[in-house]
Amino acid sequence: MEITSVKLRALYSGSDRLRALVSVTFDNELAVHDIKVIAGKERLFVSMPSREADGRHLDIVHPINQAFRDKLEKAVLRAYHLHD
Repeated sequence: MEITSVKLRALYSGSDRLRALVSVTFDNELAVHDIKVIAGKERLFVSMPSREADGRHLDIVHPINQAFRDKLEKAVLRAYHLHD
């Protein structure tokens, strides 16, 4: 599965940890919206779309393996830094 598009939909600044909302398109056929760029204590990271249920955040969509998670995070953070 190839990442064919990464679009920053909103950028945030200030004291909040949320830095951006991103949409990613895969194989020009599937789009995933509301992927978040979060400022962690040591680095930026990517958080997948989720919903809250019973006080917990549950991913709606997520990578199945670490290799694809790394590939996705790298593409999203590259796009974020290009607009930074």
